[in-house]
Amino acid sequence: MADRQAILIPGRGYDTRYPLFVYAGEALRRAGFALHAISWQVPEDLAMAQARAWVAGQVAATLTERTDLLVGKSLGTFATPLAAERQLPAIWLTPLLRVPEVVDGLRRATAPYLLVGGTADPSWDGSVARRLTPNVVEIPEADHALMVPGPLARSADALGRVCSAVEEFVQTS
Repeated sequence: MADRQAILIPGRGYDTRYPLFVYAGEALRRAGFALHAISWQVPEDLAMAQARAWVAGQVAATLTERTDLLVGKSLGTFATPLAAERQLPAIWLTPLLRVPEVVDGLRRATAPYLLVGGTADPSWDGSVARRLTPNVVEIPEADHALMVPGPLARSADALGRVCSAVEEFVQTS
């Protein structure tokens, strides 16, 4: 039985079966985490104004006393206020750093967190990320899926950087 539990929180169109979650999840399993992957059907008419409450409701329903870590991507980063309230460490993949509610949750966090984003992602702001935490991985030219142009091996290298950062983060937090 794993010592710790991580909740995987998908994005709007990027569920927990996609590469970032598969490889980050494997890094977490190897570090002794049990994984609980949230599966959701995002309402097509979900507006930004309702996203925080909707995401918080989806995530809060999965939390237990055993929850030790949140791992969220994109839309899932609307759970940053919940992580701050529960003092949970977190890994935020392609966080919505241009959305005030997400950034406010990050500012209020007392537990450590890792931010991962790409310079070609319009939702990423590297300077904001670096002001919020020293735990930042910024992938040059990476888009919102952390894919980079050119040979696919460049995207695989970016994925490798994310995995290494996840491994290091959970060893030190």
